[in-house]
Amino acid sequence: MNREEIKRVLPHREPMLLLDEAELVGDEARGRITITGEEFFLQGHFPGNPVVPGVIQCEMLAQNCCVLFSEELAQGGTPLYTSLDKVRFKRPVRPGDTIELNCRLTRARGPFRFCEGTATVDGEVCCKASMSFALVDEVR
Repeated sequence: MNREEIKRVLPHREPMLLLDEAELVGDEARGRITITGEEFFLQGHFPGNPVVPGVIQCEMLAQNCCVLFSEELAQGGTPLYTSLDKVRFKRPVRPGDTIELNCRLTRARGPFRFCEGTATVDGEVCCKASMSFALVDEVR
């Protein structure tokens, strides 16, 4: 999926849409985003030494996880983060880096989806986490 196809599934829009492309490969969602240096989250983090904030890396993983339940989201569901656990940051992400995102669904129960994800740059892990989401009909 390219950005326009991703928008048909995810409710996120610029500047919070943080995937350039994504695809389902077997039971994994694989996504990618290239950091240009122009992103809003780099404007003050840190001047002269830009580093992608860890919370943004977690959001990238979360959006990639949502590709796993894209059929449900296409029917009007909204994914809400319910937990973020076992987060580890292993290397900084900087402008010019392409982040590869790999996520898999570990279980589902009712409206809840439990996932694990890893983000890498040039084969090196930069972030990994366990996450859960609630799929809701409408956010109020």
